[in-house]
Amino acid sequence: MLEMVFEMFTYPFMLRALGVGVLVSLCAALLGVSLVLKRYSMIGDGLSHVGFGALAIAAVANLSPLKVAIPIVVIAAFFLLRLSENSRLKGDSAIAVISTSALALGVLVISVGGGVNTDLNSYMFGSIYAMSGEDVTLSLILSAVVLFLFLLFYTRIFAVTFDESFARASGVRVGLYNMLIAALTAVTIVLGMRMMGAMLISALIIFPALTSMRVFKTFRGVVISSAAVAVICFVVGITLSYLLDAPGGASVVLTNLAAMLLFSLIGMVRKS
Repeated sequence: MLEMVFEMFTYPFMLRALGVGVLVSLCAALLGVSLVLKRYSMIGDGLSHVGFGALAIAAVANLSPLKVAIPIVVIAAFFLLRLSENSRLKGDSAIAVISTSALALGVLVISVGGGVNTDLNSYMFGSIYAMSGEDVTLSLILSAVVLFLFLLFYTRIFAVTFDESFARASGVRVGLYNMLIAALTAVTIVLGMRMMGAMLISALIIFPALTSMRVFKTFRGVVISSAAVAVICFVVGITLSYLLDAPGGASVVLTNLAAMLLFSLIGMVRKS
């Protein structure tokens, strides 16, 4: 068993998967705390469907998938934010309208363009082991930017997460920082689709935050715990995927589920 684990780190594709996966998981977990508290926990699922539609268009047009998907998903995140704030469609309803429409558009484009190819399947269901050198470089750079901006504006993000009215009264530009959260989430979603797929990427956002909230009660405690849980669960999930020859995305999600059950048990024991 240990020999197989050590052998895993001798393969370049595994090192690429671990490097990108850890950074993207970390970004998703940090942003997920704010999204869950603001009741936007399903935004990952919605934006991943938008990303799938964008990837379908890029594939049919023979364009670079990530370079096309990132700006489209960022625009969709801004539109979703405005739609939720200024219309009768709130929260999950707005997400459902945009995500189902984008998914339908993607399926239509694929059908007209001549069917599903292997690359689009990898974005739908995840293929972290097949990442190209360009994908790895772009993912590492953008993940570092997301982490830097989150840490730089941590106090502002904390303020708009808990009480937008008080933050606005204190002089914080609430709209600007809500747009920042939306943009960072959109970039993270597109990067994560390559490793988890459109169907599973929302798990990276939801699970670490919900898991940490079972034990920790302060924002800082939940953020730190979510980051640790996300990284550990990803590494364990990918390791199990390699050892058991199982799909990487599904292994990571089930590892996160096991962690949430463990933290729930710890939380119940502490209360009793």
